[in-house]
Amino acid sequence: MPLPQPDDLTSLVLRTDFGDDRAWDAVRAALDAAGEYPHATYVSEPRFADVEVQALLDEEAAADEDAQIIHVFLADATTLREPGHPLLAVDLSDEPGRTFRLPARWFPDVSANLSIANMDFAEFADATDGSGTLRGFEEG
Repeated sequence: MPLPQPDDLTSLVLRTDFGDDRAWDAVRAALDAAGEYPHATYVSEPRFADVEVQALLDEEAAADEDAQIIHVFLADATTLREPGHPLLAVDLSDEPGRTFRLPARWFPDVSANLSIANMDFAEFADATDGSGTLRGFEEG
């Protein structure tokens, strides 16, 4: 079964941790508050509980080309428990399986730029710090 399709010009935010509904609500609120416009299509389906990146890659590889998506953001245990709610961004297309962390405050910028193909996944992943977290771009 292919991954759910995000709404137009939004990115798929897939819940993978189901241990704390209040934390999930807080993540969605933080993502919604970070931008002026909707940037997320939220999916909270138990079939994705604790899903591994490789399983998502396999699922997308088996999907029809028209049903494939190029990236997904996971709301995992780290997202739900850490301050800033850092999502796990996953490349499903160019460098399948490449990941980076993304605090909620940067989600609208990344989602918008990926959705309109203004920037590609690697540009964001290459701008991460030593912990693999995107903390924005240096003004220059």
